[in-house]
Amino acid sequence: MEYLEFELPIKELEEQLDKCQLIGEESDVDVTQTCKQIEKKLLATKKDIYKNLTPWQRVQLSRHPNRPYTLDYIKAICGDSFLELHGDRSFKDDKAMIGGLGKIGDQTFMFIGQQKGYNTKTRQYRNFGMANPEGYRKALRLMKSAEKFGIPVVTLLDTPGAYPGLEAEERGQGEAIARNILEMTRLKVPIITIVIGEGASGGALGIGVGDKIMMLENTWYSVISPESCSSILWRSWEFKEQAAEALKLTASDMKKVKIVDEIIKEPLGGAHTDRDTTFKTVSKAIVDAFEEFKNLSPKDLVNKRIDKYSQMGVFKG
Repeated sequence: MEYLEFELPIKELEEQLDKCQLIGEESDVDVTQTCKQIEKKLLATKKDIYKNLTPWQRVQLSRHPNRPYTLDYIKAICGDSFLELHGDRSFKDDKAMIGGLGKIGDQTFMFIGQQKGYNTKTRQYRNFGMANPEGYRKALRLMKSAEKFGIPVVTLLDTPGAYPGLEAEERGQGEAIARNILEMTRLKVPIITIVIGEGASGGALGIGVGDKIMMLENTWYSVISPESCSSILWRSWEFKEQAAEALKLTASDMKKVKIVDEIIKEPLGGAHTDRDTTFKTVSKAIVDAFEEFKNLSPKDLVNKRIDKYSQMGVFKG
């Protein structure tokens, strides 16, 4: 188990608890009472830490190395029914953007999402979850297929941003993202969008236009990462905590300004501490969201989606 800086008090108590249990196993000393006291203190510490997380701490949690990624969710939710589809039919297959058909119960969904790696080799293979234009074009091809067969679309957002390399720009990164945003606004099937990790800038928005947008509790969604914001405003990464605070990027901030519709609760300590519960919660959220939109006609669905986005940013002076 890996611990973040602010989780160190939890690490200390967990180590104490392990030692206490070990003493009980190796000797005749009765340690049940001591163990109970440590457990009680551990739970209280966890509640105290996770109840008062700062925006920067939530950003750190969203990047936790043990946190489940897109494929983890899909495999847990769909099991063996997931069939991955590849390629954008014009350049190549982007490993940072994955997509395919999967079933929840008897209902088929088209799943699309950014995939990060879990060690050095897979991180390079997945390009750290940063998609190239062919990734966005693959996503659009799959969405259009889903539309053709009347299959609802589920997008899972987890990216530090679209890949900013020279070759990505040469192949039209900006156009690919803009095209996706345009096409998603008028797609004739329900689109359910969930931010499962980092929702950074246009990279996330390229698959982030939906009828229902949800965020897991410890995720963020913003036009720029706190580090980049800090380096632009203060010419240094030192002010990332202040930047995270000012950007209003947490799930509760997003819900307040009506950019997202719902916050999905995570287990105490984050999605990685109890993966099974997280997967079940996300699966239920997808099914519930689909129930909401499945009986709407394509015309009503698109109109409702366009109204939803038209009302964003409106304020009364």
